[in-house]
Amino acid sequence: MKILFLDQSGKPGGAELCLIDIAKPYGDRALVGLFADGDFRKLLQQHHIPVKVLATQPIQVRKQSNFLQALASVGQLAPLLAKVVQTAKEYDLIYANTQKALVIGALASFLARRPLVYHLHDILSSEHFSRTNLRIAVTLANRFASLVIANSQASHTAFIAEGGNAKLTEIVYNGFDRQNYQTVASEVKELRQQLGLEGKFVVGHFSRLAPWKGQHILIRALSECPPEVTVILVGDALFGEQDYVQELHEQVAKLKLENRVQFLGFRADVPQLMAACDLVAHTSIAPEPFGRVIVEAMLCGRPVVAAKAGGAVELIEHGRNGFLVTPGESEELAQVIQTCVAEVEMTATIANHGRAIAGQRFDIVAINQQIAQLLSQRFKKPAHPGGEEGRLQTD
Repeated sequence: MKILFLDQSGKPGGAELCLIDIAKPYGDRALVGLFADGDFRKLLQQHHIPVKVLATQPIQVRKQSNFLQALASVGQLAPLLAKVVQTAKEYDLIYANTQKALVIGALASFLARRPLVYHLHDILSSEHFSRTNLRIAVTLANRFASLVIANSQASHTAFIAEGGNAKLTEIVYNGFDRQNYQTVASEVKELRQQLGLEGKFVVGHFSRLAPWKGQHILIRALSECPPEVTVILVGDALFGEQDYVQELHEQVAKLKLENRVQFLGFRADVPQLMAACDLVAHTSIAPEPFGRVIVEAMLCGRPVVAAKAGGAVELIEHGRNGFLVTPGESEELAQVIQTCVAEVEMTATIANHGRAIAGQRFDIVAINQQIAQLLSQRFKKPAHPGGEEGRLQTD
């Protein structure tokens, strides 16, 4: 099976990292078409995944765009659509990995007469999207997609609640290669020394800096913790959220936490940084569709405290493989941090359970097999790499 993957972003976020894992086994039998250039293209090339940038300028429609703003983008989308249609004719299947990719992919599916798969990495709700974008996404998925893959029960439930067709939808969690999260103790020790973290209890936060990701909640909680607790924030603003970054710096200064908070920006050594932490915090104030950081931290052998909403509640059983706290409640978060500082053995046991459970539930080989089976069932054609040639027969 030859697959044309579509993704709107030039920057590697959670959906893009997931796409790498899915596309990689197909080799030259797949192509990732991007709607923007950037570091994601370079990352795909590093993994030897064929990639092509199909758009000359970013699509201006945002998650909260209204109908008029969406309509104004039609002229911009026409050249991109033409390229996607032409490219899709060389492939058996269009695989839309993001919402903007769904819009283009749905229209290309109709014009190129190729079946469409939509991988849903978002919670389709008014907390994240405008009503216009919600209607567009659900309508196009129902009308043109032969399969919708939801990355969690939370994403699946939200899709159905907005009018999505349940018969189209299957839940497949993100997959992870455990080898990518194996670290060397001496390197981790050296990293802690470089960052001045020796003798500290380190709480790490790994996410782009954005209000709904809740870094301000963690900083507020830090102010209620013992002085040996310090925080590293790994990530930076992505989508015009630089004002929030400034607010975080001002919050740190106001609380006199300058010596206890480090802004590290985007880093390539995330597994090593996670291993250097004593606790990894996930503090989203709106429901997270899945929560890759949660699983990644578990695979690094680190205990995790996460906001009790969305996909996080499917990943963590409180007190067994992690901790759950009420979203936005800094005092509750501070209490968990203090418990982890005091109860070292108990926290280590929870971290070990987390690593074992994550390794079993989210093994990339098993997840890719699950996706391949779904594609084979829906399209009556082997979907694994090296499958038979020929066009698909949809149900």
